Amino acid sequence: MLKILYFANLREAIGSGAEDIELPAGVATVGELRSALGARHAALLTAKNLRCAVNQKMCGMEAPVADGDEVAFFPPVTGG
Repeated sequence: MLKILYFANLREAIGSGAEDIELPAGVATVGELRSALGARHAALLTAKNLRCAVNQKMCGMEAPVADGDEVAFFPPVTGG
């Protein structure tokens, strides 16, 4: 089981801040997970400069994912 977290405007577009899913077959990286989730949540595919973290550590789309991981997706945040 994976814990998926969505932040900022992704959470608003998806309509939820979190979901628990089974690791899809053939998915081994964050990028592959993003593509798999994009079938249900188009906002993941259209988001520009999407950031991600696995188990609360920032990572790239090539980072591995495994059963039991927490994966967070969030857009870059600007402040002022």
